[in-house]
Amino acid sequence: MAVQQRKSRGVARVLAIAATLVVTLVAAVGALGAFALTRAPDDAVSHADAVIVLGGEHDGREVFGIGLAKRLSARAVLLSDPYRPGDPVMHTVCPARQDGLDVICQAPTPQTTRGEAQMVKRLAAGHGWHRIVVVTWQYHLVRARYIFSRCEPIEGGTVDFVAVQRPYDLSVAAWQYLFFYQVVSLGKAALQGGCP
Repeated sequence: MAVQQRKSRGVARVLAIAATLVVTLVAAVGALGAFALTRAPDDAVSHADAVIVLGGEHDGREVFGIGLAKRLSARAVLLSDPYRPGDPVMHTVCPARQDGLDVICQAPTPQTTRGEAQMVKRLAAGHGWHRIVVVTWQYHLVRARYIFSRCEPIEGGTVDFVAVQRPYDLSVAAWQYLFFYQVVSLGKAALQGGCP
């Protein structure tokens, strides 16, 4: 009986240590992500041939990107459209022209940031874009910059990044998940290498 109790306590102790290590690892990755991702600055932009709005949460990024394109005297705005058919936001913002601005709505393949960088590479070459501004949300700037730098969408040109200007009111658990996801996804992007 005493041997069985010692084994049970030993197993419980190992499980407690393992759980503590997992919680510590998740917290450390979240803290590292919070430190890095909340400090990602916007680039200073004054002109662009095109503004690229990456897909994600409908958080005002589409309208923000179109307004930014107009302020920067861009010829076009590309709205990444990985959403389901008939998405009401995309239906509203995707007419072919708005106030002299070409509005291009296209789904990336694959429907990832890497797929978006590959799509931009094809469209930039076809439209003669040499300076683009990429719009995404604050906590995606680091990973988006990294992926676009690996995919080199503008040969000999400039790619700048600007975050959607809005606050995000999320729970602590949601922030933890978000930071963990971004850090792990950055690692995945590093393993994938450049774009074809």
